[in-house]
Amino acid sequence: MKQYLSAVLIVMFLLLSAPALAEPAGSVNVNTADVEALTILRGVGPSRAEAIIAYREANGPFRSLHELMQVPGIGERTLEENMDVIVLE
Repeated sequence: MKQYLSAVLIVMFLLLSAPALAEPAGSVNVNTADVEALTILRGVGPSRAEAIIAYREANGPFRSLHELMQVPGIGERTLEENMDVIVLE
């Protein structure tokens, strides 16, 4: 009985902790996203998405959200509108 209870508790813990370990729903990792994924961001169309990828390929992964403003066409407003969905993992 103890083994059964332990197994149930472990399974419940894993099920309840999985969402906390996942990326937020609707998040976009700008260090790995393709053009299609980047166009989910507000104010980012295909050409800006390609500019983000070109910058990333030339300079390596983004180390901060504010580094995105170095990409042509990405300004403070675009960054502010998307801060809740951009991740850098």
